[in-house]
Amino acid sequence: MITAIVLIDCATDSIPEVAETLANLPGVSEVYSVAGHVDLIAMVRVREFEQIAQVIAGSISKVSGVLNTESHIAFRAYSQHDLEEAFAIGLANAD
Repeated sequence: MITAIVLIDCATDSIPEVAETLANLPGVSEVYSVAGHVDLIAMVRVREFEQIAQVIAGSISKVSGVLNTESHIAFRAYSQHDLEEAFAIGLANAD
């Protein structure tokens, strides 16, 4: 699975509509409305590298109200959940 994090600047008066439209695009798994220097962050998850361009340049950038995007391709995912599984030795919880 290839993951891209897309930072999105929107027309201020259309953020909720843009977020809804983006969330329904194939390849977009989540859209977050955020505080900070961007309006939205979209998580793009695809199986093949070529699909990144299709989703970001071919779909996200063309949504009405999207002014600018900045994309980051993830190399590796780290999470507490992953770490717990990596160090588990198969014993049941002693609770």
